[in-house]
Amino acid sequence: MHEVALKGDARCPGVVLLHGIARTSASLKKLERALQAAGFATLNLDYSSRSRPIAALADDIHPAISEFAGRDTPLHFVAYSMGGLVARTYIAKYRPTRLAGVVMLGTPNGGSEVADLLSGSRLYRAFYGPAGLELTTATRRDALPEVDYPIGVIAGNRFIDPVAGLFVLPKPNDGRVSVQSAMLSGMADAVVVKASHTGLPRHTTAISQTIAFLRDGRFSPT
Repeated sequence: MHEVALKGDARCPGVVLLHGIARTSASLKKLERALQAAGFATLNLDYSSRSRPIAALADDIHPAISEFAGRDTPLHFVAYSMGGLVARTYIAKYRPTRLAGVVMLGTPNGGSEVADLLSGSRLYRAFYGPAGLELTTATRRDALPEVDYPIGVIAGNRFIDPVAGLFVLPKPNDGRVSVQSAMLSGMADAVVVKASHTGLPRHTTAISQTIAFLRDGRFSPT
């Protein structure tokens, strides 16, 4: 695992950023810069999303997060897509003492029907690896304990891929994850934005709502 150096004042609240499967920390750069401008210190991590199960990924990122969490400030998580499942798994096993808010963007908390359709494909299994097989709706059901910390869910309702968006996923959806699947029992708040799955981490409204939740524990009225 390659980690990105801490950025921001050590006295600022911290935010751990976790990218999605088959992505890198670069996919969250715009979001990271906005968080820094809003007064948060950031730790934007790379992890081997395609080669390890989700529980092993949580173990992999623990040393870097543990060091980052040693600062005497609140610790937030902002996670995109499968990164939200990694965050939930991490918190269940290594819950930080100063855990604050968690924002998930396009996370398939209830699983993805796209993964259901493709998980039997040799190409899918080869490309997405063991974590990809954990994204099906059957696998995600009751896979993690109920949350008892503040979670804000951001879901998209625009899709680029007409096949998945129109014929595979329940509507509304972002082309990869349905709004229904993004929702999570026990979440503090949720908001739906006009963005595709790929576009969510760069969407202006999604970014501003992420900052609002980290500051206030709820999303801004739309």
